[in-house]
This record gives sequence, structure tokens and C-alpha cells, in this order.
Amino acid sequence: MNKRLLALLSVLVLASMMLAACGTPATEAMTEEPAMTEAPAAGTEAPVASMGTLKIVSSLPMTGSSLTQTQTIVNAMQLRLEQANYKACGGAYDIEYEAWDDASAALGKWDPAVETENANKAAADSSIVAYLGTFNSGAAKLSIPILNAAGPLTMISPANTNPGLTKADKDLPGVTDSYYPSGIRNYSRVVAADDIQGKVAANFVKSLGATTVYILDDQELYGKGIADVFEATAKEIGLTVVGHEGIDPKAADYKALMTKISTSNGGAAPDAIYVGMVVDNNASQLLKDKVAIMGDNEGVKFVGPDGIQTQAFIDGAGADVAAGVYASVAGVPFEELPATGKQFKTDYEAKFGPLTEPYSVYGYETMSVALKAIEDVCAAGGDPTDRAAINSAVFAIKDFDGALGTWSFDANGDTSLTDMTFYQVKDGAYVSVGTFK
Repeated sequence: MNKRLLALLSVLVLASMMLAACGTPATEAMTEEPAMTEAPAAGTEAPVASMGTLKIVSSLPMTGSSLTQTQTIVNAMQLRLEQANYKACGGAYDIEYEAWDDASAALGKWDPAVETENANKAAADSSIVAYLGTFNSGAAKLSIPILNAAGPLTMISPANTNPGLTKADKDLPGVTDSYYPSGIRNYSRVVAADDIQGKVAANFVKSLGATTVYILDDQELYGKGIADVFEATAKEIGLTVVGHEGIDPKAADYKALMTKISTSNGGAAPDAIYVGMVVDNNASQLLKDKVAIMGDNEGVKFVGPDGIQTQAFIDGAGADVAAGVYASVAGVPFEELPATGKQFKTDYEAKFGPLTEPYSVYGYETMSVALKAIEDVCAAGGDPTDRAAINSAVFAIKDFDGALGTWSFDANGDTSLTDMTFYQVKDGAYVSVGTFK
């Protein structure tokens, strides 16, 4: 073998030895053992990646005397969301909730300017899929058209009771439809309307033995609305209406008014006074002056709607002055709620303390409705960020098994539940005295 061939063979051998020592990517891939993947523990599921956040807001007066009621509504809404772990659609969506105030310190109650601002803000935020509110019917009248033109964005109220929000006023045909510029209903409520509450109230006053009644209202949509229904029913059932007038909610006192009423029934006082108003509109002062002029409420009965069925009304007037007052609220007392409602009260009190305000459970039900609508859209393969889809799902709710019982929405957005309970102030608190149809 010549030297040149020997040198070439040496180079080739050396090169092959170096390749064997270093290895090639293909060789490593063939010889490397596969990595082990740890299997999920038995009984657990891999977390679902969030597809986004759905926002729900409430618009209620969180300033003023109504806070006694509205804080419990907000607490109940938060409780319901906590029970859902702030998730929807199998964890695919996060739920965010914000409690907005529609009252102002300047008015000390709901403010038209603030409620209008809230509605416009919600309409402009595309992440918001449900607007829970309002508390006052006059506020709803402002918000419904704004939200109706924004999707529409569904609006579910725990407390509005004015009939005209869902039903055309018999004296103003078509007035309700003017709230819905899109032609699609987007407003619903889980509480019975005043066309029911006012009728039951008139019959209840008559059942107390009264034959004459004087009616007062605070001149707001809610207060005057229920007072008008009460008056119409009173006349139908033979209860004499001695007078009906609106009061000034900002008056320093009502002694002159009560002096006039004390002789309005042929020189004597009427058997009862019915007030259509909310506690924020000086209801406690009105009662104090009534008692000062006409004596306790065992004589001339003092009766009102859910707007005064709150501890703030009793505290403002004083337990002794408020003793004997009657007030109605839609639905049944806590102790007569179905199992789901009773569990709500147990869960609420474990987290927030003793519960007396009846509207709390309506807040819980309102949030339950919003969550059900979202779940129903997802279950049907729809998009829960689509406001119109959520709104349609709300109106499709039938035979809902909730904290209030089993109920449905009608085409107008009204609940099928119509029971009314009357309460009387005893020992500084409202105590139920009976439920009526």
C-alpha cells in the first residue's frame, strides 16, 4: 500500500470515530427514551380555558334611606355569584359584577341624572350582558329605552312594580310601547306589579273594618301609580275615598295636612290613611305627624305598600310611633318560601347576619335569572356575549324553580307569581299577618 492511500484511509477512520462519539440528531431521536406525561388524578378534570369575561351590573340607590333594602339586594346578588364561583358555561366564562349607585347625595335618593348616566354607560360597554335594576319605577322608565336601543341589553328588576313598565296604561293606550323603540321587549321583573298590589291593599283595608279612607302619594311614578290602583279598587268594592292628594316629599312637616285629614270625614277622621310612597320621600315624618294629630295607628289605620316596608321607616319614625302600621310586599314571608328560598336565607345570614328585608330574596332571584339565561344560551350552542341572545333567553324562562318558587315570565316580562303578604309593625319590627291573592 503506498503512503498516499494509507493517509487517506487514516483520515476516513478518524472521521468515522468522531461521528460515533458525537452522535447525530437522528441517532439521538432514535435512542432517547420518550418523556413520561403525568395523567390527571382520578376524579379531576383539566381546567377549562376562559373564553372571556361577561359583566353584570346592578343599578340601585345605594345612598339614602333605601340603602337598608338595597344593600341586602346587592349582598344577595353577590351571594348567588359566589355560589356559581363567578363562572358560567362550565367555567368557559368568568362573571364580573359591579354594583352601581343610581342615587345622589344631593337628592338623598335615586337621581334621574345618575340613573340616565348609568344606563348610557352600560349601553356603551359591550362586555355588559345584563343590567339588574332598577329599584324605583321612575328610574326604570328612564333606563328601559336607552338599554332597549343597545342590543337590546336585557334589564331585570328585583323591585319595580309600576304596571305601565310592562303593560299599556288603560288611560294612555300604547304608553308602554314607547319605552321600547326597537319593538323588542328587554325589561322583565321578578316581583308582581302594582295592579295586583293596589287591588289587594284596598281589599285588605276593607277587611280591617274600614269604610272610609284618605289617600296620599309622593307624586312619583311608583307612589302615584299604586295609589291610583288602590283608589279605583276602593271605589269598586264600596270603600269610600274621602280624599286623594299628592304630598311634598321635602316638606318640613305635615301637621297642617294631618289636621285637615282629621276632619275630612264629615268633621271626623277617616278610618284609614293609605300612602303610596317610598321611605326616602319623608315617609317617617308623615307618620310622626299623623300620630301627633290623630293618635296611634290602632285608631286611624296607617297602611302603605312595599315602599315603606323597611326597617328604615320604623327607625325613622320610632318604634312606638310606627306600632300598628301595615305594609304589603309581593310574595310570601321567608318562613313560607320553598326549600331553595329557605336555604338562601340560611346562607345569607351565615355570611351577612340577620335578615329582615324582604327584597333581598328578589335580588338573589334576579341574579339567578341572569345566570340561567347565560347558561341557556351556552347550552344551545349560542354566544353568551350576544346581548340579544341573552335577552331572548330571559323571556323564554318558563317553570323556573327558584328561591321564590316555581314561576314563569309572560310575554310582557311579568312574573306568574301574584301572592301578596301584609305585615304589621310589632315591637319595632314588621311581622307578617297574612298572605292574600
